[in-house]
Amino acid sequence: MPEPDALMLFAAGLGTRMRDLTRDRPKPLIAVGGRTLLDHALDIAAAAAVGRIVVNVHYLADQIRAHLAGGAAIFSDETAALLETGGGLARALPLLASDPVFTLNTDAVWTGANPLAELRAAWRPEAEGLLLLVPRDRATGHGGAGDFDMDGTGRLRRGTDYVYTGAQILRTARFAARPAGAFSINPVWDEMIAAGGLYGTAHDGGWCDVGRPESIALAEAMLHSGRDV
Repeated sequence: MPEPDALMLFAAGLGTRMRDLTRDRPKPLIAVGGRTLLDHALDIAAAAAVGRIVVNVHYLADQIRAHLAGGAAIFSDETAALLETGGGLARALPLLASDPVFTLNTDAVWTGANPLAELRAAWRPEAEGLLLLVPRDRATGHGGAGDFDMDGTGRLRRGTDYVYTGAQILRTARFAARPAGAFSINPVWDEMIAAGGLYGTAHDGGWCDVGRPESIALAEAMLHSGRDV
């Protein structure tokens, strides 16, 4: 069974929930625990030995390009128009050159097991997508309701028990088949749920959503108390 060997890092967002912190820098370059959020994500990719990394860029893209200069990351340019998560992934498919692929948001930090390694170990041939989740009561920094419920086989449905962490494996056919342009991954997940092909697995460790300024202190406290992956 083919395993993913390419990673899409989502780094193109405007970061408006970070308020003044993103006035002059993109959210992935905000520091948490002495390292940028983008570098935390790249550390995860390196530890999981991912072969190819594609980073999408839009807001203050030159800063992200400069930060990653000299490295192996490939850029998917969305400076002309922000494509959202689904459209951004679809645009990047020729650069990723893999099916399935990992995707990872750049606005979270982790402790415990490597999230990409967890996904790789849990990947199954019948899945169209595999999402890494945390129980709602362990979703540090997350202010909303849960996203999914999970049955005994790992299949997902919309619900409240688990929060999506921003790490997943996806087969690419549904994204390649969509018209070019901006769209969210959410309706694609709904299609996978309807087909019985969206699965989940729970992260063994801590996770903090760093989407708001007040979450930075929470993330740093979590990293201080556990092993940063």
